[in-house]
Amino acid sequence: MLHWQFYLRGRLLELFGLKAQAVAAYSVAIRAKPDFCRPANRIAYLLALQERFAEAEPYFQAVLRAEPGNAAAHFNLGYTHDKRGQYDGAVREFREATRLNPKLDRAWYGLGLAHAHLGQHEEAAKALHEAATLQPMNPHAWYQLGMAYHTLHLQEKVDEVVMHLLRFDPKMTRKLILDAGRSDLAHLVKDLVV
Repeated sequence: MLHWQFYLRGRLLELFGLKAQAVAAYSVAIRAKPDFCRPANRIAYLLALQERFAEAEPYFQAVLRAEPGNAAAHFNLGYTHDKRGQYDGAVREFREATRLNPKLDRAWYGLGLAHAHLGQHEEAAKALHEAATLQPMNPHAWYQLGMAYHTLHLQEKVDEVVMHLLRFDPKMTRKLILDAGRSDLAHLVKDLVV
């Protein structure tokens, strides 16, 4: 029961914004019951919030040792790899997250960005297409998909993305048109016309 007591204390401390004290309480909970993964997950989350990704990684790994089928934990570990520039590790974890939960749009998005960083643009486009399909109103997913198509020289696909994005986010449409060098589409967003 000690592990629950310190876990709940950590949650309360976290609620009051006392992050360092919350981490200390969570650490006691882990020492009391090493296979109790909830406090490890909270520590990892708090460290990641502070952009202390290298320190967060072993805690996310501890969660996955206890719960290997936890798609969110695979996503979180992938995110720490991504933020540290470890794109191969990010791809591996994001891919596992999407295998475990094919509807986890943020994992598809992360997978697409990690592939793009590795220069694997066809794989990036496939993953970003999944992210955009799952979240049809996510302008960032559509922008990144458009840029992946642009990199692959699939201009008709870029046109399709621009037309979709134009329906709900003219600013992101403008950015895509500019970044893809598609001045021929500038007339679609009136503030682009000079």
